[in-house]
Amino acid sequence: MKADLQELLEPTVEGLGYELLGIEYIGAGQHSVLRMYIDHPEGIKVEDCEKVSRQVSALLDVEEPLAGRYTLEVSSPGLDRPLFTEAQFLKFIGEKAKIRARTPVNGRRKMTGYLRDVKAGIITVDVDGELIALAVNNIEKANLVPTVNW
Repeated sequence: MKADLQELLEPTVEGLGYELLGIEYIGAGQHSVLRMYIDHPEGIKVEDCEKVSRQVSALLDVEEPLAGRYTLEVSSPGLDRPLFTEAQFLKFIGEKAKIRARTPVNGRRKMTGYLRDVKAGIITVDVDGELIALAVNNIEKANLVPTVNW
């Protein structure tokens, strides 16, 4: 479903001059949420989110790809930027990320470590000195861990 939504929405978002980083759908009955993350080289302002939201909302009303009620949220990636694709993981090699796998890898589903390598759909993460290889399609959720420089 996410791939279909991404395919449907990406041309509209890109046509407005933004990059569609990824989509999350949290199904919870009438409280379901469709969250989109957009980016732009100059950053994202509230006005950018509003502009994308208006256009995407109109497209969703016409296409009706989701059954039932849901709330559309358009967001910037923020400091704890979500990672969705192999290219996004590659861009942040050396950064710390918090990852939740769909199925356990080396006995764990949740891990926090440094992104070390990305090759052929496999992400290598250094978790406390142990290198763990995860298939991109086994990653349920991944976010960068913001570094604080005081």
